[in-house]
Amino acid sequence: MGSSKVLNRRGFLRGLGTAVGLPALESFSPLMGATTGSVAQTASGSPLRMAYLTVPNGVNLEHWRPQGSGPDYQLGKSMAPLEGLKDDFQVFSGFAHRHAFAGKDGAGDHARSNATFLTGARAKKTSGSDIRVGVSVDQIAARAAQEHTRLSSLELTCDGVRKSGNCDSGYSCAYQFNISWRSENQPMTPESNPRLVFERLFGAGTGKDREKGMRSRLASQQSILDFIADDAKAMHKNLGKNDQQKLNEYLTGVREIERRIEKAESFGTPVDPGVSAPSGQPKDYGEHMRLMMDMMVLGFQTDSTRVTSFLMAHDGSNRDFRNIGVSDGHHNVSHHKKKKENLEKIQKIDEFYLTQLAYFFQKMKETKDADGKSLLHNSMIVYGSGISDGNRHNHDDLPIIVGGHGGGAFTPGRHVDLGREVPLSNLYLRMLNEFGVDDKRFGDSTEALQKV
Repeated sequence: MGSSKVLNRRGFLRGLGTAVGLPALESFSPLMGATTGSVAQTASGSPLRMAYLTVPNGVNLEHWRPQGSGPDYQLGKSMAPLEGLKDDFQVFSGFAHRHAFAGKDGAGDHARSNATFLTGARAKKTSGSDIRVGVSVDQIAARAAQEHTRLSSLELTCDGVRKSGNCDSGYSCAYQFNISWRSENQPMTPESNPRLVFERLFGAGTGKDREKGMRSRLASQQSILDFIADDAKAMHKNLGKNDQQKLNEYLTGVREIERRIEKAESFGTPVDPGVSAPSGQPKDYGEHMRLMMDMMVLGFQTDSTRVTSFLMAHDGSNRDFRNIGVSDGHHNVSHHKKKKENLEKIQKIDEFYLTQLAYFFQKMKETKDADGKSLLHNSMIVYGSGISDGNRHNHDDLPIIVGGHGGGAFTPGRHVDLGREVPLSNLYLRMLNEFGVDDKRFGDSTEALQKV
């Protein structure tokens, strides 16, 4: 079978209920990345990606805040895992989400924190079906790029899913367990099961087709690669030496992720007691996050999607971190009352989360894109929390990191102290504009941020 029959316009290797997207290959570079128009593209014509990762309950500000500003700054103690990647991200001080603060609606900062984080809007206080907030930045971008990718966006979580009920002082659980919103009253349900994310990325056909393919593979204990072996062999013969190596490395990486999912399915347990979750989740929380991050990388690498969001844990999460010596629940210690022992535990948790972020950045940096640069170079990644100090439940001076170079549009490698309170929505508006969305307002923005 010739390569022209194996590789279609989007670059897939196909099998029963399977469509394994391919990374950018030199032999097919005209076919792999280029799309018409400027939406979701870098200046080089490679895809521009957008990702949002959130952590709960604020941070230990003393050990989060960098020392100095501009390029000559020092990372805080909690950010030590990111030291070797300083040229690929920037830290911001001064962002705020005013709609997350309590108004006449009173308590419920954790629910408001999540609901506002990607929308810049105030959530209607209700535990009923009449929820209302705003369309999130990721979904505005997803609509713009949906014609260019198989999946308009990926929504991930390490928690269970809740879309109804009272979760925080009269706020619906839909606010607290979702950060991505398709419309003012419709959240995008995130997926916590790595197997189902894997199948969404590599399954083909209708939902029934994907399920049939998955069941066939699991019943026969075969890898997804077994089902596309013939196409892979045929393509391999028609590739140059560099592309042959790249294809081999890519397929090996896919198989390694598949093995890790299989291990989780054998030994995994729900990760957050009291929250219902699909089976097959890794028992180890760090491994769960890394698997999801690997899926994000695969989605970007194969241009299956250009937009992702990852709720690493819902705000208010009381997960413990015994693996790093913190047996107390995160939410409990976030109300530290300025006690040294509580603040030290928060710092350890912050560093744990940033260790996972460093893993994601490094994977993105090591993965080459169609233009020869890295996925990290051609991405805009926001990491942070909608709460600054968990003891005060404040939503100003938010802990925000912006990773990636935005395809050359951003200037990483520095600490940007905005010097005043600036709506986080201003950053999101700038990101939308870079993504090719010509909007003038987003959420509570006042203007598109220039200092990025």
